[in-house]
Amino acid sequence: MSSKTRGQSRRSLVRAAITLSCAAALYQLLAMSGIFAQALLPKLQSIVSTLYAMLADGSMIEHAAFTLYRVLFGFALAIAVGLPLGILMARFKPVENFFLPLVSALMPIPSFALVPLFMLWFGIGNVTTVLIVFYAATFPMLFNTWTGVRSVNPLWLRAAGAMGAEENSLFWKVIIPGASPFIITGMRQAFLRCWIAVVGAEMIAASDWGLGWVIFDAKEFLQTDVMMASLIVIGGIGFVFERVVFGSLERFTVLRWGMVRAAKA
Repeated sequence: MSSKTRGQSRRSLVRAAITLSCAAALYQLLAMSGIFAQALLPKLQSIVSTLYAMLADGSMIEHAAFTLYRVLFGFALAIAVGLPLGILMARFKPVENFFLPLVSALMPIPSFALVPLFMLWFGIGNVTTVLIVFYAATFPMLFNTWTGVRSVNPLWLRAAGAMGAEENSLFWKVIIPGASPFIITGMRQAFLRCWIAVVGAEMIAASDWGLGWVIFDAKEFLQTDVMMASLIVIGGIGFVFERVVFGSLERFTVLRWGMVRAAKA
């Protein structure tokens, strides 16, 4: 990693720390204002204490592990289906004509609305939750891949073809690099949809494990500090994946695509 990239990463982390600190300060002021009762809006020290206790006894880690497993499993399935299907739809008109109406009809249906139906089909537990996550994440992945491949500059394709590039080389060295910004965006949107879906599904279809179940169970006993601690864990995991995983993937893709373009020039 170059010094310029490291400097940009540090500045990005500093900006993120400032933003999160301001949000935490505003929350603390609201909690201390007395607008809401402490039972409904606990102070930060109470939330941090609860989070520490749940991390210390391992319960929060175990619930987070179950939720993350469901998210990653459903996310992987969405990539395995949405990515190749999006490419096929963009490259072959008959495939697009067949699948696009179906996708357009299914995409507006909220994943949460399917939870009761999936519970009847697959019961309560991991299968239903993972399938709900898979359903929610597939469409952003598919649509962004489809759009990205379609948006590749035709001049690049013609130029590569004129230089004798075979279909395989054309696909891996022109189409995929050209569509990669859309594909990474689709992965980010899909991952976000995964978390929205998994928390909702866990509130209804999970059996005693998962952060969504913790939030729903804490609501029944007015344990707002437990609910807020669970939300902090969800936000922390999402922040790490957004900044570290997808950020690194984006930087690697941009660097590699830049090297390829420089080599061609």
